[in-house]
Amino acid sequence: MAKTGAGLTEAETAAEESSLKKELRRLVGAIIDGEDYTVDTADRALRTLSSLKALKLKRRSVSVALAAANGAATTVVPDEFRCPVSGELMRDPVVLATGQTYDRSSIQKWLKDGQRTCPQTQQVLSHTVLTPNHLVRDMISQWCKDHGMDPPNPVHDSDDDVITGSDRTHLNSLLEKMSSSLSDQKEAAKQLRLLTKRMPSFRALFSESTCAIPQLLYPLSPGRANTNPDLQEDLIATVLNLSIHDDNKKLVAENPLVIPLLIESLKFGTVETRSSAAATLFTLSALDFNKHIIGKSGALGPLIGLLEIGHPLAMKDAASAIFNLCLVPENKGRAVCEGAIGVILKKIMDGVLVDELLAILAILSRHQKAVEEMGEVGAISCLLSIMKENTCERNKENCAVILLAICLNDRSKLWEIREEENASGTLSRLAETGTSRAKRKAIGILERLDRTASLFSLSA
Repeated sequence: MAKTGAGLTEAETAAEESSLKKELRRLVGAIIDGEDYTVDTADRALRTLSSLKALKLKRRSVSVALAAANGAATTVVPDEFRCPVSGELMRDPVVLATGQTYDRSSIQKWLKDGQRTCPQTQQVLSHTVLTPNHLVRDMISQWCKDHGMDPPNPVHDSDDDVITGSDRTHLNSLLEKMSSSLSDQKEAAKQLRLLTKRMPSFRALFSESTCAIPQLLYPLSPGRANTNPDLQEDLIATVLNLSIHDDNKKLVAENPLVIPLLIESLKFGTVETRSSAAATLFTLSALDFNKHIIGKSGALGPLIGLLEIGHPLAMKDAASAIFNLCLVPENKGRAVCEGAIGVILKKIMDGVLVDELLAILAILSRHQKAVEEMGEVGAISCLLSIMKENTCERNKENCAVILLAICLNDRSKLWEIREEENASGTLSRLAETGTSRAKRKAIGILERLDRTASLFSLSA
């Protein structure tokens, strides 16, 4: 009987794989359905997934070895030509916002399932535009020719893009129920939430009519949107699903009903409603035009408030939205006026969303008032501590960016930095081992420390 590695037979390997899948399904269910799952549960889910992946790779390598032993012609596809999601040779390589390359069909499925992070880096996506990677495609084509294989043809997932007459009829019937009885509204809202999550064609249908969104939101009266929390939750989640579709982003943000209802839902609603509202603002803010609309509408205050007191899931969505919005200069000032600096620094000191919030502070450090406030509320000691103890290079880089901005704004802060540098040499180490940007910023701070010391010695 064939062995699949580590002395296991094919039957034993299949049994182990089945057991791992069962455990993974249980853990993922606990994460999705639980009100407040533990970090340990998430870690166990990741370990189980890693074990499942390792088992799959073992089976694949053994299959190749068996084929070679039987005299079959085998060609091992280079890892850089495999999609990180499917593990298969990429047919249509595209680049995600994070710079990672995936097969178009695999990453489209990931995004259509409502995911808003990069599968490899877990970074929150600033947008969902997929850019063809012509270089990798050409390299794959050349590799195929060199090995006597036909270059792979892109697979067009037509089922997701086809809009039928029955789809339109079904959508219209559901939207009509939005002006019917409360029970009809709730039933239709649940169906619309499910359909817009699973069927991209339903998302696309909303862009065909300017009346669809007003009909959808008819049950949510301004000022009383949370009268029926379950209904509000389903409708705001539906708006989130709609905003994922790129052709809907401008349409949704420009509708005069949407942004005010999202802002109201940030303040009043279930945890899931607040999270969906924040996630919708994040998704819509992928367009610069929408960043201006959302900022002017007063959304930053409620987002910062949600960040301050919200549920962990809602806080992450709020932080993502704040980051995107603050890429526009005028929104930096709005965020500072709404108390962003104090809230963000407190969360960082508490060890909450440190990566995301440092990235926001780095953006805000280009705003004069933000830098002044950072210097006043004790940011320097917090940032130096992170640079010394945190292992994430991007976090150290952002700390250096912020510290340099503070130094340039107020030279008196250099004395506090000098004390830490003399004691631990944190900046000197970063200037040698950090990212290229971190090195530049650390060197900039060290140069200012040297100048200050020279001036002090001269005056003495």
